Amino acid sequence: MSEAPMDHQSRSGHRSGFASFVGRPNAGKSTLTNALVGQKVVITSSKPQTTRTVVRGIVHRPDAQLILVDTPGLHRPRTLLGERLNDLVTTTLAEVDVVAVCFPANEKVGPGDRFIVKEVGKVKRTIKVAIATKTDLASPEQLGQHLLDIAALGEETGIEWAEIVPVSAQGDDQVGLLADLLVGLLPEGPQLYPDGDLSDAPEEILVAELIREAALEGVRDELPHSIAVVVQEMNLREDRPTDKPLLDVHVNLYVERESQKGIMIGHKGARLREIGTAARKQIEALLGTPIYLDLQVKIAKDWQRDPKQLRKLGF
Repeated sequence: MSEAPMDHQSRSGHRSGFASFVGRPNAGKSTLTNALVGQKVVITSSKPQTTRTVVRGIVHRPDAQLILVDTPGLHRPRTLLGERLNDLVTTTLAEVDVVAVCFPANEKVGPGDRFIVKEVGKVKRTIKVAIATKTDLASPEQLGQHLLDIAALGEETGIEWAEIVPVSAQGDDQVGLLADLLVGLLPEGPQLYPDGDLSDAPEEILVAELIREAALEGVRDELPHSIAVVVQEMNLREDRPTDKPLLDVHVNLYVERESQKGIMIGHKGARLREIGTAARKQIEALLGTPIYLDLQVKIAKDWQRDPKQLRKLGF
């Protein structure tokens, strides 16, 4: 009997499906996902190549449910981790309804974009959309030229863009329009996730990502890719009254070398305390519960190149 409402929704023109943002590292994919969902579900950082897990952000509308699959930036891999991330992207693209390629408007279309568009072109049946992101950072002339360059790259690589859309997630410019456009390209179908769900990533994954985002703030260029975060356990403290819960979160932050451990901890532990404070605010906002955060910095030597370590750290 439970099938009836679903069928009714399909018949009444309700749409549901998956869209994936791809693009060079730091093309604005995560910021766009968060803007569409209306809440932070993926980490954003000024450091390129910071997204590692495929997090699905869910946009609920009366007429549709749009599930956004955030993938790592496609790039020419230099490590085993890089290869695994690229494999993850190409597998994902074959399974979604729409692939949206992001081209930052404040940068010229270049070889990195060409590489990605060629990879996207290998996925034959999926609808392709081009998005000019970060339009708030480009002049009108720059943006006009950028849109022409995106169209030309499509022609050159044999990709037919269903749409080319300029968007600024920061200024909320065109975000609603983009949502309408993506929904219009989805197949008709029932709601796939319950109301109120914003992501299907387990809470531990989201917590680990928020801690990694806090750890990435203000660190030097060589560190971002060397940081991995693993939530060891998350439990409600037992002896607390129900109206005053406290969640104990125990986390290991892994780096590759002793010198990096020093950077993470900082002078007399100051840096680690900053990371803990920033992450705790974000996690409490996400989970709606006060937390006690226990952060330990550990060394996993050269983990990005070691298959055993990669498995242990969840890649």
